[in-house]
Amino acid sequence: MADDFTVTPWEVKGKIDYDKLITDFGTQRIDGSLEKRLEKQFGESHYMLRRKIFYSHRDLGWIMDRHEKGEKFFLYTGRGPSGHTHFGHILPWLFTKYLQEKFGVNLYFQLTDDEKYLFNPDLSPDDTKRLAYENALDFIALGFEPKNTKIFLDTEYIHTLYGIAIKVAKRITFSTTKAVFGFTNSNNIGSIFYTSIQAAPCFLETEYQKKNVPCMIPCAIDQDPHFRVCRDVAPLLGYYKPSLIHCKLLPSLSGEVKMSSSVPETTIFTTDEPMAAIKKIKNTFTGGAVSVQEQRKSGGNPDICSVYAYYNFLFEPDDAKLAHIRAECTGGKTMCGECKERLAGCVAKFLTEHQKKREKAKDRLEDFMLRD
Repeated sequence: MADDFTVTPWEVKGKIDYDKLITDFGTQRIDGSLEKRLEKQFGESHYMLRRKIFYSHRDLGWIMDRHEKGEKFFLYTGRGPSGHTHFGHILPWLFTKYLQEKFGVNLYFQLTDDEKYLFNPDLSPDDTKRLAYENALDFIALGFEPKNTKIFLDTEYIHTLYGIAIKVAKRITFSTTKAVFGFTNSNNIGSIFYTSIQAAPCFLETEYQKKNVPCMIPCAIDQDPHFRVCRDVAPLLGYYKPSLIHCKLLPSLSGEVKMSSSVPETTIFTTDEPMAAIKKIKNTFTGGAVSVQEQRKSGGNPDICSVYAYYNFLFEPDDAKLAHIRAECTGGKTMCGECKERLAGCVAKFLTEHQKKREKAKDRLEDFMLRD
């Protein structure tokens, strides 16, 4: 890994070179032929694929082959409850919802309360459990339906998960975890075992149906190492290797580094009051020139601008409208303050509507939960 950035399931630092990650992680780029196959299946082209927000995969072609031959697969994604949900978490969930609707498949959503307790010295088991249920409300509020979407906490669904996890764990050596995750002798033994728990949901539907069922995992690229290990052991246990489709990480409001719960002033949480979010956006890093006069003359640089990144990743799916925003910026016709104000309106509207749905989700929570 290059010295100027770090990407692991627990730490992301620096400006990420996404091309280099494909090489370092050994994944494959989503090329034009795969895009066309997905477009044919969807009946349309999704902006997250067109813009290379979802850009990398493992065995996406294989799972499409199975699907085109009439074999159903299922989706699996999740959340590590270390804090409140922010917009960076919502990004892959929105695409997951789209995939579920287009393919008409079941979805399992794992809340890894055990993981966050094991890896975060400041969190207690009660903290991670409470946050898990808070995060679940955000997931439900996006419009998922309980008929084909099930949510579980690791510590509460462990009776089902553990039997699968120990089969996975028996095939993973400490040497492998050290090589993949950088563990040392100082790591607690729970953290070393944990990847086996994250692997277990890949095989849930297979265990339920008593036959091999393919699994597709939409997730951010930083989670890939867990499933690299999982994919190595799956054939040894008689399971299909899970397929993955990876997205890039939403930048923070401060620039190129990813949005993170640990830096709340540069992160927009789903629980933020709209006015608080607007205040954060006013302090957003932009690609503006040093003065209004210089920007009107030479334009701004949207490629380094967090405001433009928000439009690109989440708030402007229409390519023509996004191109107009870009042209207005680079042509010096729109000042950064105007662009921030427009984005603030989009974010405030989303938060107002989402928080109403989130409140209603409290009455529906048990409809989604898997219990042992």
